[in-house]
Amino acid sequence: MEQFVDFEREDASRSTGRSNRAQVSVRYGHGMIVPTGERCRLRAPCDVICTSSLRGGMRGSNISAVMSRLDGITPNRSDLVHAGGAGNERSATTGLRSDDQDLLNSSPPSTTQKKIALAMVVVMTIVVVAATPAARYVLSGTEALLPGYAAARLLVELMTAALLIAHFAAHPSPAILTLANGYLFSALLVVPWALTFPGVLEAFGLGPTDQSTAYVAAIRRIGFPLFILAYLARRSAPQLPSGTAASRILTSVLATAAAAAALSWGVIINDDQLPPLMLNERRIAAAWNIVPSVSIVLYVIALSLLWRRRTCSLDLWLAIVLGTLLAEIVLLSYISGGIRLSVGWWTGRAFGLLSASIVLVALLVESMSLYSRLARSVAAERRVRESRLSAMEAMSATVAHEVTQPVASMVTNANAALRWLDKPRPEIGEAEGALRRIVDDGHRAGEVISNIRTLFRKDARDRGPLDIRQLIEDVLSRSRREAEAARVLLRADVAPCDVVVIGNPVQLSQAISNLVANAIDATRSVAEREVVVRCDTIVPEGLTVSVEDTGPGIASDLRKRIFEPFFTTRPDGMGMGLMFSRAVVESHGGRLWVDDVVPRGAAFRFTLPVLGGIESEGRATRNG
Repeated sequence: MEQFVDFEREDASRSTGRSNRAQVSVRYGHGMIVPTGERCRLRAPCDVICTSSLRGGMRGSNISAVMSRLDGITPNRSDLVHAGGAGNERSATTGLRSDDQDLLNSSPPSTTQKKIALAMVVVMTIVVVAATPAARYVLSGTEALLPGYAAARLLVELMTAALLIAHFAAHPSPAILTLANGYLFSALLVVPWALTFPGVLEAFGLGPTDQSTAYVAAIRRIGFPLFILAYLARRSAPQLPSGTAASRILTSVLATAAAAAALSWGVIINDDQLPPLMLNERRIAAAWNIVPSVSIVLYVIALSLLWRRRTCSLDLWLAIVLGTLLAEIVLLSYISGGIRLSVGWWTGRAFGLLSASIVLVALLVESMSLYSRLARSVAAERRVRESRLSAMEAMSATVAHEVTQPVASMVTNANAALRWLDKPRPEIGEAEGALRRIVDDGHRAGEVISNIRTLFRKDARDRGPLDIRQLIEDVLSRSRREAEAARVLLRADVAPCDVVVIGNPVQLSQAISNLVANAIDATRSVAEREVVVRCDTIVPEGLTVSVEDTGPGIASDLRKRIFEPFFTTRPDGMGMGLMFSRAVVESHGGRLWVDDVVPRGAAFRFTLPVLGGIESEGRATRNG
């Protein structure tokens, strides 16, 4: 699969008027392709390496944006390298940047986030317009809903403050702590606002306190945008030392709680001495108009500053929060005429609850996204570790399995040499021949181990032209003693051909030896015992070698598993021989499979590509 990908990000400093373009290089196997410009071809599977050309580098979310556009492509790894040096490298294991550019307060807003924000603005506008005609219609008896509304807003804002504080604890940014205190301040003021609301919670003994409720609401209206302005002012402040985070959190939380409590208590105990903001329980006084005017000015100032910056996702969501609060104050104070419990008033309260939830939802989405990415990274790391362990187990088991044959032959020849020498008249010549065979088997064992290492490295060294017919004859000569001991007729049926096979003779010899040994073992349970090794040539696949036996055959439900490592049907088997043989054949560009033999038995066949054309006087056309 091939795709083109365009990648571009506007630089954080909008005043520069520059664009931060990234080149994406793609690694295929052992090679690397570095495209020019901003377009690149990607094929799966591949490794993607993105390199930033401007100081400050690319943000991690941009990498995710690129990955999300590679439909159907799953990169193996993403490494982000910055011009600033190794300190800005993105970890290929965890997927998280060392400077935490993937976080809500540092990653730029994505296109999807901008579309969601625009959709929210459109929906809010429609709702305000729809509620305007009936905005001053009073919904009597809805006071009972206020405790639920207050509890929901208190819970949402406290959760938002808690998540922001947790964010600060991990990444101590003064701006984040200021914003967290703003949400905490607003949440704590919900309690006295609900307790003093006329006709709602008089059971607490507070009595009718019309002015206290209005003043607490005024403090919340003006206080929250002031915290946002403070947040914007501290955005450029450097991060605090991580060791001081706990003490700063405790100090700021206590100070915010004390300020909220002091203001609330001062308003409640001086309720009858404050200038009236309410004419009665439902209608506002003229002095109240100062509160929405000041609030709107603060909202507009904060919105303009956020619009000028637009450097991170958090700024975008805070802009939506301020827009929602602006709609709320317009509905409460102007469209509804300041009449409590009216349609416009409740619509404004709904906007208020929405504004309290926006940053919470954004933080929860960010947390789930980071958790999901971390879980995927941990799972990928676990798979890599398990793959390495499986490879080590397979290699060790393969070594043990493949060395068993030459070691067993060495033991047999050593016993034979001892018997020749133990005779009254020692047969020196026979003993010498047995010792030579021991030496040959020792060298063969060493070559087996060396070639197993080469196989697991997928190395193509030590390969060259070989005579497959001679290779088969050598294997059969080594296996003949085992066949005679098992009373198995072992023969070759090799068609004369003039082909050249490029391969590793030791690996291919061992693969054929495994198939022959399995065939001999399979015939031990039947009366007619025969194993035939055939070599044919077919077009266009090349050379075909098959090892056929007259054993009981292989059950259909086991055929999919016989090539799996450690799977065996023999009580004393290791389950590595067929796995090794298939790995050898596939490393040479061929394939290995199993067929049935009529009337009974099994045939293991494999193909090997040949060099040049195929010429054979006795070309067979069997497909067996």
